[in-house]
Amino acid sequence: MASWNSVHLEILYNVLGWVAFFSWSISFYPQHSSYLIYNVSLFFSSVVQRQYREKFGFNEMIPVAANDVAFSMHAVLLTAFTLFQIAIYDRGNQKISRISIGIVTVAWAILNFRRKSTIGFSIGNILLDFLGGVTNYCQMAVQSIDQNSWVNFYGNIGKTMISLVSIFFDILFMVQHYVLYRAKKTTISSDPNAATLSVIYPSVLCKEEDTIQLIQERIGAIQCAGRTY
Repeated sequence: MASWNSVHLEILYNVLGWVAFFSWSISFYPQHSSYLIYNVSLFFSSVVQRQYREKFGFNEMIPVAANDVAFSMHAVLLTAFTLFQIAIYDRGNQKISRISIGIVTVAWAILNFRRKSTIGFSIGNILLDFLGGVTNYCQMAVQSIDQNSWVNFYGNIGKTMISLVSIFFDILFMVQHYVLYRAKKTTISSDPNAATLSVIYPSVLCKEEDTIQLIQERIGAIQCAGRTY
């Protein structure tokens, strides 16, 4: 059975793993239960571990760490708790669109593009998600360096792909937020209407054309919610 060659790299591996755990956990909870089954099986089952080594080599380390198991377990439990709340609490006439379930991340990126703005967008969650993805890759790289083998990248394809997809969309959102659609500075206007809007939308410069756009967005949001002034 393979073991660590460097104690320092083993410590770094564990630190990076738990940083990824907390970053991803804080940023978002929902995860697929299949990812939990994959991690638990490969981490605890000697049969699955033997099958892995038969495929990738008996000198290879198992690419699933304790933090991977902890993250997927706690994510599934919290997701189940959230679904339980959805089931027992009054939802009124609210319904979840099938499209929004499947492509919610893509939809938000398109929404930012159409609005040319990221107002109302939580960039903090994206930064945490990006940190989780990067530290996950770093953790796998540390193991590869110690073992002088890069098998674990395609041996643990679930972890590799979830990190890759997360980083891709995180970079897209960060470019939108910090480069393409940067928030304008607030200016004080003598116009009371503009001043009111500047309070509602503090990160937007209340020029005349901005004011018109903000009013249109405000009316559209109210109409979508089925409310009137």
